[in-house]
Amino acid sequence: MDVNIYPQVSYKCFSTSRYPKDSKPKFNNLKSKKACSFHEFACSTNDAWDIDDEEDEILCGTPFSASFTPSGQDWTSVHNQQLRHQTGETEHVLPHILTPPRDEGHNSQRDDGSECERVNGKFVKSSSDADLNTTSVRSSLQKQQSLPVRPIIPLVARISDQNASGAPPMTVREKSRLDKFKQLLASPNTDLEELRKHSWSGIPREVRPITWRLLSGYLPANKERRELVLKRKREEYFGFIEQYYHSRTDEHYKDTYRQIHIDIPRTNPLIPLFQQPAVQEVFERILFIWAIRHPASGYVQGINDLVTPFFVVFLSEFVTEDVENFDVAALPLETQRNIEADSFWCMSKLLDGIQDNYTFAQPGIQNKVKALEELVSRIDVDIHTHFKKYEVEYLQFAFRWMNNLLMRELPLRCTIRLWDTYQAEAEGFSHFHLYVCAAFLIEWRKEILCMVDFQSLLMLLQNLPTIHWGNEEVGLLLAEAYRLKYMFADAPNHYKR
Repeated sequence: MDVNIYPQVSYKCFSTSRYPKDSKPKFNNLKSKKACSFHEFACSTNDAWDIDDEEDEILCGTPFSASFTPSGQDWTSVHNQQLRHQTGETEHVLPHILTPPRDEGHNSQRDDGSECERVNGKFVKSSSDADLNTTSVRSSLQKQQSLPVRPIIPLVARISDQNASGAPPMTVREKSRLDKFKQLLASPNTDLEELRKHSWSGIPREVRPITWRLLSGYLPANKERRELVLKRKREEYFGFIEQYYHSRTDEHYKDTYRQIHIDIPRTNPLIPLFQQPAVQEVFERILFIWAIRHPASGYVQGINDLVTPFFVVFLSEFVTEDVENFDVAALPLETQRNIEADSFWCMSKLLDGIQDNYTFAQPGIQNKVKALEELVSRIDVDIHTHFKKYEVEYLQFAFRWMNNLLMRELPLRCTIRLWDTYQAEAEGFSHFHLYVCAAFLIEWRKEILCMVDFQSLLMLLQNLPTIHWGNEEVGLLLAEAYRLKYMFADAPNHYKR
């Protein structure tokens, strides 16, 4: 396989490139094209930001259509996999490190006791059968009956268990948690510490919008003052629009606006919601106003991703159907304006705590990547030594993890769940995120140590297979991150080399 189909590895797109996470890259085919250094590897690849529309279609397999639904057509295995990603259709299979191996290519025993392999959805008796060329595989598949439609896992979850298909009924425990949240939120003065304690393990969807507004510091704890604060802050935001937005075409700001305008269509390109003109205009206004009000950093690629969780959460307050397919223009104008203003202010509160990530030379990210390297060297010397052996620098993959807060590595539903905890944790986005990144890296320990060249390692680290992740996996990740924080943050000399 030609490595040029993975165009996200050049240095300048570490923080911004996006690739489908529903399947692992086929690393075995890359060993014939080893790259002895990052420079060689980067030179042999394209830049994701330079891909034009035609190349996007090639990467996706077919042109994206917001109205596309699985039909009774016969698909090749490749197209089936890619189209499932585009429509959010996924299998009931977690990454192989979490469940017994059942992926294609793993040996299985048939009823007759003979050893066989699963290839393209069918069993073959020998490895020679698995070497069929693409034409013969397609021809064979066209003779088969239509593939069954698998249950869909929504990109933006409704219920707490995103690993299950459909919408399972709320459990007794979930109902009890929801009642506790409602009780806290209904009190005249919400106990924010108690609210954080309950939010750490996830916030029920029904109360997530108001809880996020409170935990971010956008709304006061006093219930009587909330409506007045909301009204004032929303008017203030649209005052900024009237005062500054017309200047986007001025000589001083046109480059900033141009970069924002280019980046927004690349924000979650496979989710129809974010391809709607009305939504893209909202994002343009939010990002431009934030940029000109924060001249120390201005707009930096990656900040556009940080709007999306807030926008989706506040939109979900008014939507009962799948949020990812909802037509925002159908909402009343006043509701659209409120969602936009609230997204702006909550994003601003988040960025206030990590703005040194986006100032000149991005010193915050540089320091966090160094801290991650030091932490990994103390908790898993095998991975650290493996990276050294194959000349993999942490900056080559972890820059994006810090710049985009793992949003390019996880499905949006997982990001929203992750942010429940980040907002409940003291310095969640600025400090706890480091330990989440370390736990995330260690999660793929087995796969990392199996990669025996620089190129395969970078491919793996930039295409980690998390498409099937949901609440359970994020919960385990956060628990491990908390353990690391408890061990190292409060005892920096512990386990020191």
